[in-house]
Amino acid sequence: MRGSGKVRTLLGIGLLLGLMTGLTVYSVTLYELFCSVTGYGGTTKRAESSPDKILNRKITVFFNADTNSGLDWNFKPVQRKVNLRVGEKGLAFYEARSTSSKSVTGTATFNVTPMKAGQYFVKIDCFCFTEQTLEPGQTVNMPVQFYVDPKIANDRNLDEVDTITLSYTFFRSAEQKSVDRSKPKFVGTKNGFSSHLGERRAFN
Repeated sequence: MRGSGKVRTLLGIGLLLGLMTGLTVYSVTLYELFCSVTGYGGTTKRAESSPDKILNRKITVFFNADTNSGLDWNFKPVQRKVNLRVGEKGLAFYEARSTSSKSVTGTATFNVTPMKAGQYFVKIDCFCFTEQTLEPGQTVNMPVQFYVDPKIANDRNLDEVDTITLSYTFFRSAEQKSVDRSKPKFVGTKNGFSSHLGERRAFN
């Protein structure tokens, strides 16, 4: 009896550790899913098309852009703001220019403020849905199509909201970071040899 009790205890501990590990591994994915469904933290929603209903209520959407220091890009909105009616499809562009001497892939995070408006800000298409790769010196205009859900009119907590700010921050792709770290790093030359981490090769 005493032995079986120990077995049950060990099984219980193992199950608990497995559950904690699973929650740790998938916590980011679960949090992002929760945010996309609820609009929590200013996270926007996605849709295939704009709604049929367009209200007379007007919203001004401002655009903001930031670039992480690890990404050699200049990133900015092409226009400062767009005025549109609730339910009306809007189109805006962001400009990205690479200042790197090699091909660089970036990925964008985004949110809207006020954060409580996130659940009503809906994107139809956006450059942020996929990673973006720029060649050395390349400049591109990247579009985002969106609308403000007419359901916002039924939310008394947002009656005073007539401006929304859409913000993006571009980061270097995590996959490219991993590739860059795996490449041998050049650390100088000595006696006709090219010195790399873990490699010494004679010049021909």
